[in-house]
Amino acid sequence: MKLNENEVENIAHLARVEISAAEAAAYAADLSSILQLVAQMNAVDTDSIKPMAHPHEAPLRLREDEVTETNQREKLMANAPLAEKGLFLVPKVIE
Repeated sequence: MKLNENEVENIAHLARVEISAAEAAAYAADLSSILQLVAQMNAVDTDSIKPMAHPHEAPLRLREDEVTETNQREKLMANAPLAEKGLFLVPKVIE
C-alpha cells in the first residue's frame, strides 16, 4: 500500500500533529515502506508454526521458594509517623 501526501496530512490531522509539506512527503515514503513490510510479513504462511513463549529454547532457571529475610514489621512500624494494627496510616487524598 502506497500512501500519498494527502493521506499523510489526514493522518497527521487526526493525530493532531502539525507537519509541513516537505515532512509529509518524507513521511509518506517512510510509512509506505512500513506498510509494505507489514504486507510482506502478512503474506508469509505461519499456520504450521507452533507459537513460542520465547524465541530461545532456554529453560527457565527456577530457584527454591525460601524465606530469606526475617520479619521486621515492628522495627519498620516504629519509623512510621502514623500506624495502627500493623498498618501504615496515610493522609486521605481522594474524597
